[in-house]
Parts: sequence; structure tokens; C-alpha cells
Amino acid sequence: MTTATARAYPNIALVKYWGKRDSTLMLPLTGSMSMTLDDFPTVTTVERQPDASADTFELGGEVVTDEPLRRVAEFLDLVRERSGVREFAAVRSKNEGPTAAGLASSASGFAALALATSKAYGLSLEPADVSRLARRGSGSATRSIIPHFAVWRAGDDETSVAEAIDAPDMRMIVVVVQARQKEVSSREAMKRTAATSPYHQGWITTTEEALESMIEACADGDFTRIGRITETNAMRMHAAIQACDPPIRYLAPQSIAIFDRIRALRDAGMETYGTADAGPNVVAISRPEDADAVAKALAEFGEVRVMAPGPGAELLADSEAQ
Repeated sequence: MTTATARAYPNIALVKYWGKRDSTLMLPLTGSMSMTLDDFPTVTTVERQPDASADTFELGGEVVTDEPLRRVAEFLDLVRERSGVREFAAVRSKNEGPTAAGLASSASGFAALALATSKAYGLSLEPADVSRLARRGSGSATRSIIPHFAVWRAGDDETSVAEAIDAPDMRMIVVVVQARQKEVSSREAMKRTAATSPYHQGWITTTEEALESMIEACADGDFTRIGRITETNAMRMHAAIQACDPPIRYLAPQSIAIFDRIRALRDAGMETYGTADAGPNVVAISRPEDADAVAKALAEFGEVRVMAPGPGAELLADSEAQ
């Protein structure tokens, strides 16, 4: 019996991933760039079960069935195919942050699952290979394999992996507006955006341009330009989503109020910028020396955490009993 445990952290995109051109291989329409956080990790244990007749999945100590179990089992099938080991597995996972609330729990979840499963099934993979594997579970998981800052190029099945990128030190101030699971999943919303939003093509074009500009800004250490690109790209993503038929609105009134406060702080001379993934929770970015002041200014809107660039996915333990 072989067991492996891995930990991975969520990442928040500064240039967003929103939409697939291949939903089987999970290849994105555009590249993206993100910061891996140093909090809200997912810890996942994969234990091969020689006598089991099916995979099992526990999340936060509760047995999970239906669609989440199907996604995990399909991911395990990929690893079984590559390893030649046909045994089913028991998967136990715990998210320290909110689950399916727009704070990248699927990124940390599938990154941890990719590393733990590949180890439990005897695969010896380089980080790029683990990133490629994680992509098949959740697109953004490809970036959570990488520490600190990562760029994920669109590429093909071989080249669509995340790679480290140098960027100036910064902080993310995460404001948890609501922790409950969102009503419309990112996967469903991506499909609806592609099918019905009149802004979909504009989103693709401007995001490709934003990524190249972001890479240049990171190389130059230009925090102001990084912040402007980040906030604009987030607003464009949410505009495209809200233009769906029927519309999807992830940002709550409180989310908008946070963006307004961020703008007011900036106008008052404290340089900070806002972003939000597919959910109501908002993330401000700032220089390290301004992070505590920004957090204090946003504390009235919800639980606030200041996060620094964090580690990539890491193996915590593995054991093999004959």
C-alpha cells in the first residue's frame, strides 16, 4: 500500500485565465500570470487501496460524491494510465481557505492532488510535468505548482505549463466577503461567457496584450504598471461574465464597495489596486510597506488577511508498506 501527502497553496491571477480552447486537455484561450499565496493551503493525502472497487474522496472530513468525486476519479485515471498501476485510491483533502468561493481552492486542490497522486503511483516527475498534470484537473492549478510568481502560457499539451517569473515583492490583502460556495461554477461560467457574451473576443485580445505588458512591467519592477494592468484585467473579465445570457454576476455590492475604497486609498496617495477572481471576494495588492495600512482600511468589509508570495507545491510525507 502506498500513501503520499502533499500541500499546495492557491494562487491569485494578476492577468486572468478565463476560458478554454480545449476542455479535455484544459488548454486556455490565453496565457495568464499569478502570485502563489503563503496562506489558505490545501493538504491532500492519496492512499492506494489494492482491494477497493472504486475511488473515494473526503473533503474536510466529509465524504464527497457526485461531480466532485467524478472529477477526482477522472484525474486519478490519468495517473493510473501513465503509471500502469490500476489500483483505486482513497483521497482525503482539507482546504484551509474557503472552498469554491472564488479564492482558488480548485487550484490548490488539484495541485496538491497532482503531486500526491503522482508520488503514490510511483511516477517521478519534474515540476513542469507536475504542472502539466495539474492542469488536467483545474487550469489554474498548473500555476500553484510554482512558488511566488508564475506565468502560464497557452501553448499545446506539451508546452502549456507554468513557469516561474521574477516580479517585485508585493502583498495581497485578501478580503473574504463570503465563504460559501458560489452558485455558478467557474467551469459553467466560462462556457456561458464563450457562448453568449458579446465581449468574449475582446477579452481574448486584450488579455493577450495584458500578459505581454505584465511580463514587461515585472521585468522592469514597475509596481504602478503591474497594479493598473491587474485591476483593468479583472474588471474586463467581470464585464465579459456579466454580459452573458443569462447574466452571471459574481461581484456583490460589498465587492464593489471594496473596489471603491481601494480607489479612494489610491487617490489619497496610498498605492493599491484591486482584483477579484470568479467570486465576490476581493484582493488588494500593495507594496509590502503599505500592506498593513491597506488591510486596516478594508477591515470593515470582512475578514482580512495579508499574504506574501508563497511556496510551490511540496511533498509532506510518503510511505510504502509491502
